[in-house]
Amino acid sequence: MRGRSEHQVGAMARLRNFSLTWAALIILLLSGSLEGCGHISVSAPIVRLGDPITASCIITQKCSHLDPESQILWRLGADLQPGGRQQHLSDGTQESTITLPHLNHTRAFLSCCLNWSNTVQILDQVELHAGYPPAVPRNLSCLMNLTTNSLNCQWEPGPETHLPTNITLKSFKSRANCQTQEDSIQDCVPKDGQSRCSIPRRHLLLYQNMVIWVQAENALGTSMSLQLCLNPMDVVKLEPPMLRTLDPNPEAPPPEPGCLHLCWEPWKPGLFINQKCELRHKPQRGDASWALVGPLPSEAFQYELCGLLPATTYTLQIRCIRWPLPGLWSNWSPNLELRTTERAPTVRLDIWWRQRQLDPRTVQLFWKPVPLEEDSGQIQGYLVSWRPSGQAAAILPLCNTTELSCTFHLPSEAQEVTLEAYNSAGTSLPSPVAFSESRGPALTRLHAMSRDPHSLWVGWELPSPQPQGYVIEWGPGPSSTSNSNKTWRMEQSGSITGFLLKENIRPFQLYEITVTPLYQDAMGPSQHVYAYSQERGPSRAPELRLNHIGKTWAQLEWVPEPPELGKSPLTHYTIFWTNAQNQFFSAILNASSSGFVLHGLKPASLYHVHLMAASKAGAINSTVLNLMTLTPEGSELHILLGLFGLLLLLTCLCGTVWLCCSPNRKNPLWPNVPDPAHSSLGSWVPTTMEEEAFQLPSLGTPPITKLTVLEEEKKQPVPWEYHNSSETCGLPTLVQPYVLQRDPRAASTQPQSQSGTSDQVLYGQLLGSPTSPGPGHYLRCNSTQPLLGGVSPSPKSYENLWFQASPLRTLAASAPSQEDDCVFGPLLDFPLLQGIQVHGVEGLGSF
Repeated sequence: MRGRSEHQVGAMARLRNFSLTWAALIILLLSGSLEGCGHISVSAPIVRLGDPITASCIITQKCSHLDPESQILWRLGADLQPGGRQQHLSDGTQESTITLPHLNHTRAFLSCCLNWSNTVQILDQVELHAGYPPAVPRNLSCLMNLTTNSLNCQWEPGPETHLPTNITLKSFKSRANCQTQEDSIQDCVPKDGQSRCSIPRRHLLLYQNMVIWVQAENALGTSMSLQLCLNPMDVVKLEPPMLRTLDPNPEAPPPEPGCLHLCWEPWKPGLFINQKCELRHKPQRGDASWALVGPLPSEAFQYELCGLLPATTYTLQIRCIRWPLPGLWSNWSPNLELRTTERAPTVRLDIWWRQRQLDPRTVQLFWKPVPLEEDSGQIQGYLVSWRPSGQAAAILPLCNTTELSCTFHLPSEAQEVTLEAYNSAGTSLPSPVAFSESRGPALTRLHAMSRDPHSLWVGWELPSPQPQGYVIEWGPGPSSTSNSNKTWRMEQSGSITGFLLKENIRPFQLYEITVTPLYQDAMGPSQHVYAYSQERGPSRAPELRLNHIGKTWAQLEWVPEPPELGKSPLTHYTIFWTNAQNQFFSAILNASSSGFVLHGLKPASLYHVHLMAASKAGAINSTVLNLMTLTPEGSELHILLGLFGLLLLLTCLCGTVWLCCSPNRKNPLWPNVPDPAHSSLGSWVPTTMEEEAFQLPSLGTPPITKLTVLEEEKKQPVPWEYHNSSETCGLPTLVQPYVLQRDPRAASTQPQSQSGTSDQVLYGQLLGSPTSPGPGHYLRCNSTQPLLGGVSPSPKSYENLWFQASPLRTLAASAPSQEDDCVFGPLLDFPLLQGIQVHGVEGLGSF
């Protein structure tokens, strides 16, 4: 054993266990099988389908080899069922009980099992059945068959029970209206699956009442039908006779049109029975229903059936019943098909004719049969003939046809022809046709219009005199020249002014409509008009083309499609364009438009454009045009930026000018102080100026009429003249040293001063006003003081000389004393500003 491997040891152990298992099985077989250890009992082996069922299983004491704690299992069919209750009884047995709430199987096996040796072992099983109790049989009926001499009964069994059910036809003999029961009759059991049964003649009394019913029985119950009380001879049902046509008799006249001669052969076993029969018939054409005729005479076994349609095939059937004794109708006999005879046509023929233009003797005749009765007879053909004058018996045929038109050559001596409809029974009344020339007035204002795709309305005005009728023809338009495609009708009323055409009208078709008025023995000229039954929508839309394009606009154009026959005229255009963001835009244009400009586009953007052409009959779209707007160039951006900068600069300049020129803002910011020492006043102010008068406020001297600015002379001392101080009293103190008493007009005649070292400036002359009374006053200042004294002859731009302590103010202090009212303001203290024309004293006060 030491040298054995682990595999060998395991194999030996499994063999030992297998031997023990077989030993146990042998012991069980010797002591009895498992099936004998248990027994099942159920509350009912057959229950109503869906009802509950209870079962119990008991393990007996003889099964001592089983474990006392073994678990009992329940199985319905192949499915384990939970809910079993297990208990130990006082006699040492084990019991398990289970209740199935719904048994939904019509047949199943319920098993009591035990889990033993890791397998489910069946202890006992029972077969369960479920179904329904039998339904009450209905509609029981019986009839006496004289052929088999048996009473045949049948019924309706009802729904399936899913259980074995016994059906029995029960009966007994009775008297006094089936109130008492006498002898019983042997039960009749039908074959499996059948619901009929026959009682033979030997069990019947033919003229005695009997009671019959059907009984159905199964494990869940019994049901019976209503009892039927009858006399077997009262329910006799005859077999139908054989219907056939009557053999023709050469001596007998032929049947009238619309009549049939027929006969029948009765059922032989019913020859001794009095009976009556009835006939039914219907025509084979159409969906006609049966028409019943009866009772038929039973002695002759033949009958003449009239009132039928001529030349029509009929289907006929016959049946019979015992009469006057009670009985049942036989079945209908097999079909018999017969055809009625012809009758001459009874019709009115509406006739219309037309002559050929190249050969007037060639006539094309048209006609339409109008039935005068419901049964007008079938028409097999038409005959056109004429009768020569002087030959009453001679009839010459011109045309024999089955069509509704005919073309023939009219003989020269013939003025009219005759048209007849015929069949095998004869001809209709002849209809004369007279060929007359057109002598009546024509119609006026003939017009046509479409009402719907399958009708056309044609109207006109009544001529004078009023016609007796009209012939209306219509057919496809000028493209079709064949008269076979034309449809026509004749209207007998001459007072109508229009008619609705519904026959042979198709949509989207051009029709030519011709109307001819009919008069007494004459007709008017034909008038025709064209109309479409329905117009189509446009077949295609114009193609869009790009003419010009910009950054925010695009000019489009198209060539309108030419109008087409049968197409409804355009009512408008609609142009659609969509950008890359799927934003949708549209515009509606007139039908006469051939171009459009798209505005409000974005630069460098893609747009999809298409055009829709619409009419009353529909609309259609054009192909899509893709366009890209232009991109702004760099130079344009520069121009825009330059214009913006220039606008900003102009705005700044205007603001600056406004600040500088406004009187309220100029002096407080920077006073305008001239620099006479460094300026050439003569170069920009003319030597002689027009006289401009201005007033000096608060001065007693004559007004100043002219202020002349002279050029600067060479540095040479000039003598100054002095006058009485009273003459200069009226001037300001600082002005007096610079006023010269000389004539301004003499400045140009006086010789200029010689060159010298003097810095004096011939500054100005104060003259009297020429308008003032008295001679003018001349003042001269003989001062040798320079124009502006001080160290710096040119003051800084921000200095105001009249409000600072300067040498000039010292000079002013040493001047002769002046009155206070001689000083009038700062404006005249500036010699440069004295050249400005001043109107009124108020102009000086603002400074």
